[in-house]
Amino acid sequence: MKNDTIASQFELLADLLEIEGANPFRIRAYRSAARTISSASESLAQLAIAGEDLTQFAGIGKDLARQIVEFVQTERLQSLEELRAKVPPGVLDMLRIPGVGPRKVAVFFRTLGLRTLEELKAACEAGRVAELKGFGKKTEAGILQNIDQAVANAARISISEARVIAESVVQDLRQLPEVLQCEVAGSCRRRRETCGDLDVLAVCSDSAPAMDRLAAHPAVESVLLRGDTKQRVRLKNGVEMDLRVVPEESFGAAMQYFTGSKEHNVEVRARAREQGLKVNEYGVYRDDEQIAGRTEEEVYAAVGLPWIPPELRENRLEFRWANEGRIPELVTLADIRGDMHMHTTASDGAASIEQMAIAARERGLKYIAITDHSKRVSMANGLDEERLLRHWEEIRRVRETIDGIEILCGIECDILEDASLDLADEVLAEADWVIAVLHYGLRQPHDQIMQRLLNAIRSPHVDIIGHCTGRIIGRREGADMNMMDVLKAAADHGVMMEINAHPSRLDLSEIHAAAARDLGIPIVISTDAHSTDGFDVMQYGVDQARRAGLTRDDVANTRTAAEFRGMLRSG
Repeated sequence: MKNDTIASQFELLADLLEIEGANPFRIRAYRSAARTISSASESLAQLAIAGEDLTQFAGIGKDLARQIVEFVQTERLQSLEELRAKVPPGVLDMLRIPGVGPRKVAVFFRTLGLRTLEELKAACEAGRVAELKGFGKKTEAGILQNIDQAVANAARISISEARVIAESVVQDLRQLPEVLQCEVAGSCRRRRETCGDLDVLAVCSDSAPAMDRLAAHPAVESVLLRGDTKQRVRLKNGVEMDLRVVPEESFGAAMQYFTGSKEHNVEVRARAREQGLKVNEYGVYRDDEQIAGRTEEEVYAAVGLPWIPPELRENRLEFRWANEGRIPELVTLADIRGDMHMHTTASDGAASIEQMAIAARERGLKYIAITDHSKRVSMANGLDEERLLRHWEEIRRVRETIDGIEILCGIECDILEDASLDLADEVLAEADWVIAVLHYGLRQPHDQIMQRLLNAIRSPHVDIIGHCTGRIIGRREGADMNMMDVLKAAADHGVMMEINAHPSRLDLSEIHAAAARDLGIPIVISTDAHSTDGFDVMQYGVDQARRAGLTRDDVANTRTAAEFRGMLRSG
């Protein structure tokens, strides 16, 4: 269990308490605890299991420590479940609206009695929200503008949450002797950024034990439907999961069918019809005879196609590649040799330079760049020129003491609202690696955003644009920009583009990453780690790159340290 998983429970608890109008000090204590937990370099779950004293962490008192142990041991928090019972799920969905926090949601719920996003939208359209104290027409208009996004995202969860739950269920079911095969399917298998539901397929000698085990899983809230071959459950996060039990001779066909996407499957069926065949979830048929279905490879081969990786199954380029005999060999986690975006205690990270370097080396990485924040991000203790130069000296000192990994002196430098860079050119010129980013002013007009990005790309000191759009998936739209113009400028000036692997960002999108590849722009997949646990999100960035169809040759940090250095503008 990751620290972020534990921290999210306390964040949710704080949100619910604020909606309920609880004591502000109690709310603040939970939020402080969540920050402490998420930034801790040690695993609190492991410490809890070992019986260690969790009150050693700042802001964690005896009661909070007890609740951490409770959640680690049972994957439940009684206090959270009691609060959730008092607040309708639709009220929590309101928190998905950009710019709407628990305090505003509390007013909607307790003053207006609103219980769903649809009711909030109707109240805004009727002018009732503008009449509330402290709101007004501008706030009401902003909610109306963003509420459709929240409705679309209300029943969706991040790929990281989806994977953890789905893979936990699969591993649980595989323990049963009656379960012969079991896999995740659906959009989770395709590694989409968010999932609206989850699909698990199984081959069983007896389906009843599998369904009993799923019903008892800690992530399951209730059973919605149960038959001999299908069970639907509602998870505690509000998303539904289907378990389908299929015959062994149809398992591959079912995996292909239920993995999707719908658009991909339409093309597969069309190709089958051209050959006088029929494809469904049970197999590939010529008249009434099943000719394939046991494996996905059989299914694709029967319709004249090579096996297509799930991440590519969106009916974009995969069929053209298949026709030309060049399905790409997609990049894998094992291909990644360096991580070029991370933070230490010099800004808002939880671990030292040495701790981050050792943790990276333990994960098999050969080189890293330490890229703490620049001074504009004052809330993250960003570095000014003087502190940065001292910080780089410390990196160079640590570099000499650690074998087996190369450490670059980097910086995550803000692109300021006036389109200048946050640090002096003469300082940036001394860096090994400069990431230019937008953190503030994301709502500026299109022309200003473009001027900022293009100025940064033209700077001779900038190596890469990090998390380019600034989006937070499901919470904040990215800045208003013409991405193709940004990419063309990056290609012209030899600037790389980042896929930020954090599952709340995954920025670039797979569409933009593919466009960058087509322009010959090297992609760097980085974790933006703020602790040693933060390296674990690299897989999500790799998944995003795979959805873009990227190979190891398209990703710069699959190369050796020497080869990577040779790709830099200063190299």
